[in-house]
Amino acid sequence: MFKFITDRPFWVNLLVAAILAFLLIFLTLEMLGWVTKHGEYLTVPSVKGKRTEEAIKLLESKGFDVTIQDSVFTDSLQRGIVIKQLPDADATVKVNRTVFLTVNRYMPPMVVMPELEGKSLGFALDLLQRSHLQLGDTTFKPDFMKGSILEQQYNGKKIEAGEKVIWGSKISLVIAGGLQDEQIMVPELVGKTFAEGKITLEALGVNIGAVIAKDAIKDTANSFIYRQNPDRYNDEKKPVYIHPGQLMDIYISKEMVLPDSVSANKN
Repeated sequence: MFKFITDRPFWVNLLVAAILAFLLIFLTLEMLGWVTKHGEYLTVPSVKGKRTEEAIKLLESKGFDVTIQDSVFTDSLQRGIVIKQLPDADATVKVNRTVFLTVNRYMPPMVVMPELEGKSLGFALDLLQRSHLQLGDTTFKPDFMKGSILEQQYNGKKIEAGEKVIWGSKISLVIAGGLQDEQIMVPELVGKTFAEGKITLEALGVNIGAVIAKDAIKDTANSFIYRQNPDRYNDEKKPVYIHPGQLMDIYISKEMVLPDSVSANKN
């Protein structure tokens, strides 16, 4: 074999080597093209609006790999459908290309309850909409802060800001209706438990203002009211009147405090 090579001119050997190298490169490229299916292209079908399972089956049958890139929730669209695809429909791509899908979730996510208390009704409604929540029932309660939100409720119970609720939940609002023209005599709360006094005030439409505890109290409901502001009578022993929606301050103690001892303490 070496003699076959050495018996020929150098340029012949060089030409043979070049041809062999060319054939080797050509065969290598052909093999790569065959393995990677070079030159084969497919048109991406439209799967937007289709149910996720149906879309995946269709794409895989056409030779595409499929990845769920993201799942979002849009309550105006059918749940479980494809709402976005990449590449777009009718795009021409190579075989084995991955198609990324964004789908609409089946179950709505949880959202954070915003702080509505103390806000105006218009601002509260805007906060509800931006938080993907709906307005439920509205109740007006006499209060001097007319038009402001006094309490936010979910399923009939007060809900604190920061708690999680289901997207689209209905939130009921207790709204301040302003002071009424009606005048009522200040109720006598001294000697009642805090729970009894609260019921009395709610029945009259009077709101609790400050609650001042004389000592450390764990069970506020069963504590005793020993002082109130305003009092039922003024210094001239004449009845004092208030409007529904006004505030009354309540002073509470763990044990019953007699009015005389309260007066003594004041002095």
